[in-house]
Amino acid sequence: MFRPALVLVLSAAPVAGQAAPDLAPPEQRATRIHVDKSDRRMTLYRGDEAIAHYAVRLGDAPHGHKQREGDERTPEGDYTINGRNPNSRFHLSLRISYPSATDRRRAREGGYPPGGDIMIHGGNAGYRAFDWTDGCIAVTNAEMDRIYALVPNGTPIRIDP
Repeated sequence: MFRPALVLVLSAAPVAGQAAPDLAPPEQRATRIHVDKSDRRMTLYRGDEAIAHYAVRLGDAPHGHKQREGDERTPEGDYTINGRNPNSRFHLSLRISYPSATDRRRAREGGYPPGGDIMIHGGNAGYRAFDWTDGCIAVTNAEMDRIYALVPNGTPIRIDP
């Protein structure tokens, strides 16, 4: 029987001694995120107002919903931001709550692991004109600094095809 592993995100000192950005004041923070995979675009919202837009890069196999570990797809659907990693190997990262209960059930029924560790992260030191992640959502490091400050844990994220 497949049992998903518990994942712990431990806070550690940022790479090269740089402090991770503090969260912005509550009145400046995003209240939701929308990712449009087909347009390779992520928008942060405060209420109904778009407060920031970012070009994104996705998994190496960007079409379709993530099904299993190693398929290199970016999930689709409704999730939340449920962790922050100031010591990410991709600059900074925000954990997306994939797999959901539905994702885990589908994988269990199929007899395979659903995968995990899906993040919004930096790592684009320069512009990359192609999808390159293993299923994550990537932006430039400078953009990730701003996103990290604007997006608290618990922020809903909708990822559309």
